Amino acid sequence: MKSLINILLLVITSTSLSCKNETQKENTVVLETETVDEPNQSSLNIIPISHATFVLETENETIYVDPTGGLESFKDIKKPSLILITDIHEDHLSLETLEAIDLTNATLIAPLAVVEKLPANLTQHNIVTLKNDDNFEYNGITIEAIPMYNLREDALKYHSKGRGNGYVLTINDERIYISGDTEDIPEMRNLKNIDKAFVCMNLPYTMPVESAASAVLDFKPKTVYPYHYRGTEGLSDIKKFKTLVNEGDKEIEVVSLKWYK
Repeated sequence: MKSLINILLLVITSTSLSCKNETQKENTVVLETETVDEPNQSSLNIIPISHATFVLETENETIYVDPTGGLESFKDIKKPSLILITDIHEDHLSLETLEAIDLTNATLIAPLAVVEKLPANLTQHNIVTLKNDDNFEYNGITIEAIPMYNLREDALKYHSKGRGNGYVLTINDERIYISGDTEDIPEMRNLKNIDKAFVCMNLPYTMPVESAASAVLDFKPKTVYPYHYRGTEGLSDIKKFKTLVNEGDKEIEVVSLKWYK
């Protein structure tokens, strides 16, 4: 009788352990599937510096956009591999900053009006001149020069058509728009498939938040970063901009970064 009981106990125990092991195997398969199906995260790191100045970092590249503020502004940031300059005004073109940072391994991209203002010691570096609608390939990054200019009659003196460049960068299948100094021009409104957009809004130099929001609702970027929003009367109303955009399209994400101290 004891032998029979022992046999029964052994069968029950073996069955229990077998079921437990099968459950563990099923759970492992589920976890592996969930891991594989996780969406890829953007590898782009955005570092706001001030006003129109920021840095885009990828695994292999460090891109300075309109670097200003001297070497101190970039003390904790990698040396640039690519520099984009949009216009000749001092909040975009800082010769002092360009002379201070290490350009040894950098390619500088700018419109002709900017290149013409560079002193001889800077033109010795790798300079690429782009006019509106030009394209350039850099280490797998596509760079498109986009027009930027004023529309209002009283603002035409600030930014004439053809002088400066906005840019669309394609990095790791993401399209990133940098407006530079512009109003809500047709070339902005007609942009397609923009993942991230940096859109200016300050008076009297560029445009009010209402115009910026209207343009954003036309070209529908997935995410928009209001930047360059300090004007003669102080900072533009970024909360109002966000409200206008999200009232028009809740799918557009508005992200506010720290541009001003």
